[in-house]
Amino acid sequence: MKTITLKIDNSIYEKFFWLLGHFSRNEVQILEQSDYISDDEYLRSQEGMVQSIKNARAEPEQQGVTLEQLDW
Repeated sequence: MKTITLKIDNSIYEKFFWLLGHFSRNEVQILEQSDYISDDEYLRSQEGMVQSIKNARAEPEQQGVTLEQLDW
C-alpha cells in the first residue's frame, strides 16, 4: 500500500471525498485530515519561534558550527 499527501482546493473538496467514498476501507483509508498552512504560518504559530529565529540571526557567524562539528 502507498501513502500520499494531497492539498485539495476547497472548490473540489466535497467531490473528492464523494469519490473516496466509492472505495472500500481496504482500498483507501483517510489517515489524517487537516487544513493546510504554509511553513511560514506554522513556524509563526509556534510559541517563541519568531523570537528564537531573530535571536539566531543576531548571533555572529563565528559562533556557528559546521555540519561536521555536529554530533548527530
